[in-house]
Amino acid sequence: MIDAYEDPGTPDRRGGWWYLWWLVLRQPWRSAAGAVLGSVWMVLLAATPYLMARAVDEGLETGDMGALGLWTGLLVVVGAFNAWLGIMRHRTMTRVRMDANFRTVKVVVGHAVRLGAALPRRVGAGEVMTIGVGDVQQISSSLTVIGPGVGAVVAYLVVAGLLLSVSTQLTVVVLLGVPLVVLLGVPLVAVLVGPLMVRLQGTEAEYRERQGVLTARIGDLAGGLRVLNGLGGKGLVADAFRRDSTRLREQGYRVGAVTSWLQALGVGLPTLYLAVVTWMAARMAAQGTLTVGELVSVYGYVAVLVRPVAYFVDWGYQLGRGVVAARRVVRLLRVEPEPDDGVCDAPAEPSVLYDPASGARVPPGRLIALAGERPADTAAVVDRLGRYAPSDATWGGVRLDEVPLPQVRARILVADHEADLFAGPLRELVGGRGEPGDEEIMAAVRAAAAEDLVRGLPDGLDSAVDAQGHNLSGGQRQRVRLVRALLAAPEVLLAVEPTSALDAHTEAAVAARLRDARRGRTTVVTTTSPLVLDRVDTVLYVVDGKVAATGSHQRLLAQEPGYRALVTRDAGIEEEEAGPREDGAGRDAEEVVG
Repeated sequence: MIDAYEDPGTPDRRGGWWYLWWLVLRQPWRSAAGAVLGSVWMVLLAATPYLMARAVDEGLETGDMGALGLWTGLLVVVGAFNAWLGIMRHRTMTRVRMDANFRTVKVVVGHAVRLGAALPRRVGAGEVMTIGVGDVQQISSSLTVIGPGVGAVVAYLVVAGLLLSVSTQLTVVVLLGVPLVVLLGVPLVAVLVGPLMVRLQGTEAEYRERQGVLTARIGDLAGGLRVLNGLGGKGLVADAFRRDSTRLREQGYRVGAVTSWLQALGVGLPTLYLAVVTWMAARMAAQGTLTVGELVSVYGYVAVLVRPVAYFVDWGYQLGRGVVAARRVVRLLRVEPEPDDGVCDAPAEPSVLYDPASGARVPPGRLIALAGERPADTAAVVDRLGRYAPSDATWGGVRLDEVPLPQVRARILVADHEADLFAGPLRELVGGRGEPGDEEIMAAVRAAAAEDLVRGLPDGLDSAVDAQGHNLSGGQRQRVRLVRALLAAPEVLLAVEPTSALDAHTEAAVAARLRDARRGRTTVVTTTSPLVLDRVDTVLYVVDGKVAATGSHQRLLAQEPGYRALVTRDAGIEEEEAGPREDGAGRDAEEVVG
């Protein structure tokens, strides 16, 4: 299987079929081994009726116990060997599937990383989630055809030849009397299954699309539930979601209806083969044109033939779904990152960041706050200053979009208050790409007023944190994100609402310590908390996306009625909601300040 750190290769993005073929070519020897093992295993299944026929004709009918023992012994040996082959075939195909699974995951994740900030603007969250949850698994499952699928074709041909060699008369009957029963089974399946496969791909694709949209809506609802409650719109949105999920369920039923017909054909057609051919062979045996052993072998051959024919149907079903899933992956892989045409070097020394769209000017080495009535306005300023949105922003007089993106990312960090937290030890989570020592980590922990968090975990810095920090409270997650941002030690830190989920006591501690932790470096925070605003060097008051006033917190309170109303209103809310904003642990917060 692919190693966790191995390059997955360059995927074929020409289409779903091409992508599946690329997955096969990335593991050619394993794929070939699966096909050989599957073919030999399935062909040896036909050896059982052959050996049984010999044992009946040469042993039982003639009373030759030696011949009976010989053929019986061979039957046991072949059966044991084929059981071992079945185990090896299954192991090989499991490795084929897992390689395809992990390789697709690495390809998708790697491409998502390359897209970076462009990903949420170009691809819906539900689309990515559906690929990760369902499509990757479906793609890997479709590669099952490499082993059993190829083996089914080989076994079909071998068994058909053995069946025709039993009797010339039976051969004529099978070829002319019932041509659709055995020898024309594959064309019959193709005729019946082909239209169903086309329909399945259409309904499956539509179902996957709706599933992606609904998944994205679930994420939006989860993130905005408090807002919906406050606006009284929860019931309205719930009704809309119920209607959408009902339509998705109905679409799922349509997919299931097509699937059930395919599965019915996979079971019904082979059973029909078995019944009709066995009845004909029994008639011939009663007339004396077939021996008892040949009758047994005919039954056995047709019984073995049931499996390949069933595989043909399942093969088409799995490939159809796999192609639909692969097309979705290819569509994501075709999304190109935003062009990086920067040719100018970044300023050699810390320089002024300026956003013409809002008028925000950030001098180097200062602690600046952006305060606005609408958080989206201040967040938009941060996005432009951090080059996460198209703008005319400049850095030391040079347009940000003319500086190569790697240089911008190396020196300017945007720390979002909802940034992802990956599962793993707390030490690795906050350390990022670096390997900071305990003293460095604890210094950042103290700056983020997170000592109580570390003390409260069972293993301190080595404690495991769940994905997205689900085993932490909202305030704890926010402080972990702040610790991570401080340890990155960027030249410019742009922090979006870094204390919005903290209680007043903890927020005051963070505000007091942030200045010392970032002394000499440029820091911008978006906030309307007076506890933070009173600690910064300069406040930029943003109204309707524009900087309406600039100055210290106290001066703006005295001279700007709108700013005063904004800040005092936020202070009142803080006093009312101080308890539930963090962990509800006032005692712990007081200990942090102390």
